Amino acid sequence: MKSPKISRWLTFLFISIIVLLLSGCWDRKEVNDLGLVTAAGIDKISDKTIELSVLVYIPKSAGSQQSMEGGSGGVSSQTLVRSATGVTIADAMSKLQEKLPRHIFWGHTEVFIFDDKLAKMGLAKQVDFIIRHPQLRERSQIFITHQKAKEVLGLLPPLERDLATVLRELESLRMGMEVTVKDYAEKLISDSKDTAVPYIRMLPPQEGKKKRETIAYISGTAIFKKDKMVGKIDASVTRGVLWLRNEIQLATVTVKPKEANGYVSLSLLEASSELVPSFEHGRWKMVFRTDAEADVVQNTTQLDMTNPKVIKSLQRQLKKVIEDKVNLALTSVQKDMKADIFGFGDAFHRKYPALWKKQKNRWNEIFPNIDVTIDSNIKIRRQGMNSVLSSIFPKEVNEK
Repeated sequence: MKSPKISRWLTFLFISIIVLLLSGCWDRKEVNDLGLVTAAGIDKISDKTIELSVLVYIPKSAGSQQSMEGGSGGVSSQTLVRSATGVTIADAMSKLQEKLPRHIFWGHTEVFIFDDKLAKMGLAKQVDFIIRHPQLRERSQIFITHQKAKEVLGLLPPLERDLATVLRELESLRMGMEVTVKDYAEKLISDSKDTAVPYIRMLPPQEGKKKRETIAYISGTAIFKKDKMVGKIDASVTRGVLWLRNEIQLATVTVKPKEANGYVSLSLLEASSELVPSFEHGRWKMVFRTDAEADVVQNTTQLDMTNPKVIKSLQRQLKKVIEDKVNLALTSVQKDMKADIFGFGDAFHRKYPALWKKQKNRWNEIFPNIDVTIDSNIKIRRQGMNSVLSSIFPKEVNEK
């Protein structure tokens, strides 16, 4: 047996070795020494030059150091925008560092904004750099804008800390598409290689407010065909695209019943969609199937919502509204822009791998001519509480 004295010496030696191997904090970087980038914008300056703009959060102005304007409901002075030009993002990054006294930290960059001039040239090189950079996030959101990205970053939102927070919150509401750097990169190596990115515009400021005291909002979707932007669709067409991509989540649909004056608004509770491809007699076909449930949230008519005939009529009209949006998306994107942002190519590849291998090089010719059939099943589950209008006006019942 080892003596207690030898055991103590072995323990002391082991602890000493462990202490020597500890790294410590010799290379630490204090928050006050960092420039925390929350959003970045890239604009096309010329055929060979881009401008990189960053929205930098200022830690020292947090808490009690916020501006007086921010404390009284105005804009906050917690951020600043700096820009630098270069032939690549990396080149612009190095020049940007020369203009900031703090070490630029990219790990909090949650938003990337590209102007549509650069988007029309292609974003593959920029996205590839973001994916490979050790600090930049693959989960950062991507947006396209018609205005200069630098100007968009310089907006001073009345409600949020900065523009990055505004865009992140708008994305969380799922009113439009949600596309990350990772999503875009995955689409570039998908079967179709076509994709779509949210399109933003600056909202005009309220009367009496300064030009910059406003936000950017999602006004539609930019359509990309093999990495290059080929067009844009508005918010209404985007809703149809979301149905086709099984990404619809939050929606309120208002219909005007044929049987009465007024409107009925319905809120979608659950919605799911799937694409069912088929190849018969040399024809490429696609069936779009969707199931949805809705609640009546407002009824300005005198229709009796407890009457099954009324509910069935509303279901037919709601079905037509959804199918019209899907057809509008198919016309705008499939027929006009010929960009497979719906995932038709992936669906055919999964079901007919041998056929896809033979015909994938002709997909640009095949896709615009695919016959699409819509098969929708819409149910209204709850009719809502009785309206006070029912005690004032007599109810109208659809007898058809």
